[in-house]
Amino acid sequence: MALINWNDSFSVNVAEIDKQHKELIAMINELNDAMKAGKGKDVAGKIINNLIKYTATHFKLEEDLFTKFGYPDSESHKREHAAFVKKVSEFREGFEKGKLSLSVEVMSFLSDWLKLHIMGTDKKYIQFFNDKGVK
Repeated sequence: MALINWNDSFSVNVAEIDKQHKELIAMINELNDAMKAGKGKDVAGKIINNLIKYTATHFKLEEDLFTKFGYPDSESHKREHAAFVKKVSEFREGFEKGKLSLSVEVMSFLSDWLKLHIMGTDKKYIQFFNDKGVK
């Protein structure tokens, strides 16, 4: 069973960003499935690394759009991105050193952060981007 199920309430009305959000949700669901199945460190580690890489790609897309169109709330949005990358990197480091296991708490953090970020912070730019013709 998926930890997060995509539905239209997650849409930010920008096709490429929605596509990437769906991919991030799929990665978190894959990581959750690996945790529940007791997959080995290598499998889960690979998923975490892929999640970090893809998150960087996704954040870059959003931040490039912020710069291109002069999004007024870009600095606080970028700070949220940076805090997430830092936290997930800490998870990866702890996991690789054997000090942290994938747990319900880690998965809850990832799931909650992504849902709250999309539904709160990302939703704030919908009108701005749509007014600029970004859809």
